[in-house]
Amino acid sequence: MRATDATAEARRALEICNACRYCEGYCAVFPAMELRREFSNADLSYLANLCHDCRGCFYACQYAPPHEFNINLPRTFAQLRVETYEEYAWPQPLARLFRRNGLVVSLVAAAALAAVLLLTMRLQAPDVLYGAHTGVGAFYAVIPYGVMVTVGLVTFGYALLALALGYARFRRDITASSGRSAGGKAWRRALGDAAALRYLSGGGHGCNDRNDSFSEVRRWLHHAMAYGFLSCFAATCVATIYHHFFGWIAPYPLLSVPVVLGTLGGIGLMIGTIGLLIVKALRDPTPGAREMLGADAALLVLLALVAATGLILLVLRDGGAMGTLLAIHLGLVLALFLTLPYSKFVHGVYRLGALVHYAAETSAASVQGDRFNGA
Repeated sequence: MRATDATAEARRALEICNACRYCEGYCAVFPAMELRREFSNADLSYLANLCHDCRGCFYACQYAPPHEFNINLPRTFAQLRVETYEEYAWPQPLARLFRRNGLVVSLVAAAALAAVLLLTMRLQAPDVLYGAHTGVGAFYAVIPYGVMVTVGLVTFGYALLALALGYARFRRDITASSGRSAGGKAWRRALGDAAALRYLSGGGHGCNDRNDSFSEVRRWLHHAMAYGFLSCFAATCVATIYHHFFGWIAPYPLLSVPVVLGTLGGIGLMIGTIGLLIVKALRDPTPGAREMLGADAALLVLLALVAATGLILLVLRDGGAMGTLLAIHLGLVLALFLTLPYSKFVHGVYRLGALVHYAAETSAASVQGDRFNGA
């Protein structure tokens, strides 16, 4: 991690926090901070991504603005996370996309949507595109199965590769500063914490979204969005198994496993994304970073549009609007895949890496403490 104004400010703030330690029970950041007397740039990157932006420390801090120390860890960490995403992005020439993330996501979404619509209209006669198609293979009468699968696999495969390489760079950097590697126990603990969104409860009472009062709303909305996304992914996986192993061709009945999973996932995504957009609009802007607003909103809107068009397609799939809706939905899905490695989505990847590292280093510290006490 390179030295920047954000790393300098984070180091200054953490040195003050490490002397105070009033917030040590709020989240994982402060116990991890207390294991260090000095903070390398990699340490700062790790702690910034370990932060879940619950904002409890800001409202509890006696040195927060207007105090002359001007400690605002949520904002400082948010600014540092943006630089982290850019630092570890792959391929590196595309790292600059993070600087104007909201605009980039919007432009890519518009371009992908237009490309799929225009290509579909060019390849298919009007009566095919606007006609009603029902029964086995109805979707593929509009967009051939081979085209749909090839484009999806290439774009999603690229997204997975870029995310994996970015994560590898992040892990290599933060583990090099400590010399610790994570085992299976650390991974199990980190995955459990991530699945429960444990640290979106702050010190145990929830996040401080609007003021110093606590709320669990943001945590539950994140649950709805995350598990909605996973449910949609599971629906795609089940449909793939149906198609290739059983020869059952889409569209599937309303009560089939893929449709039920996709419907529940789409509803969860809609609730989570729209709810989070409302929360972000009402949040106190003081502990936030303006650099993140565009990225937050762009990803949430894109996910909401993917979910909404999927649900509308399900309802209207037997009518003449199916072809156009299918092209719009697939265009938005394509845009989502293309922007995943360069959107706010990456925060989940790096945050998981930070949780794994936290589990490994706190476990090692506990073992050392037991040995010391036993001596």
